[in-house]
Amino acid sequence: MLLARSKELLQEFSLEDHPLTKFTTGDDDGEGHIGDAYFLESGDKIRYFLEEDAVVDGKLNRPKDRAVTLQNERMRKLVRDLQFHVDPIALQSMVITKQPQIGGQVGEHNDSTFLYTEPPSALGFWIALEQCTAENGALSFLPGSHLTTPITKRFVRLPEGGTGFEPLVTAEVADRVAAESRATNNAYILETCEPGDLVLIHGAVLHKSERNTSDKTRFAYTFHMIEAGAKYDEKNWLQPTPAMPFSRILA
Repeated sequence: MLLARSKELLQEFSLEDHPLTKFTTGDDDGEGHIGDAYFLESGDKIRYFLEEDAVVDGKLNRPKDRAVTLQNERMRKLVRDLQFHVDPIALQSMVITKQPQIGGQVGEHNDSTFLYTEPPSALGFWIALEQCTAENGALSFLPGSHLTTPITKRFVRLPEGGTGFEPLVTAEVADRVAAESRATNNAYILETCEPGDLVLIHGAVLHKSERNTSDKTRFAYTFHMIEAGAKYDEKNWLQPTPAMPFSRILA
């Protein structure tokens, strides 16, 4: 049902007033979604972000449905089983489409960088809506990295507008962590998935996905949860609004 509804939304959305905002995953704050109002105001709206290779010279080069990178009691039981007892809350959700041939690589990262709390508490729920293979961009993980790799930076709203990364450790520590990461690049484990598989992603674990080189889409649904008792401040790019406050899981 979720897969079918996602495809319906892709068919229905209008390009006439779309800013052709692209989804990027790097540290660069240049062209892409970084600092774009369309991105920053997406927390309480359905927004459509385009694959980087789908826009050339300001024009869409393929059909829109091949260009976008887009709770119940069982979920509450799972949250209880995971021992999230201190008022867990859910943040924004996304349908990630990973389009054929152009579905971009998502480089090594951890989710707590982008949804930072003190202490770190982010947990990702990633549900495969289609088969995820080595060819169409299945996730890869670095085992044990959540125990050994510190959160070195956080993604923030800048005082002067837009977004950027704020360091949380010294430059020397960040360089050491980056060097260790490069040395362990071959240790990543690819996890293929079948439709309906749920992957739980610790906020500090390093993970990534490769480019979709196949002729098939790789739709997945994801959202993140944090502990309400942890500090979630105004620096974070994603902010609740009166119209759409963060959802309490166990309420």
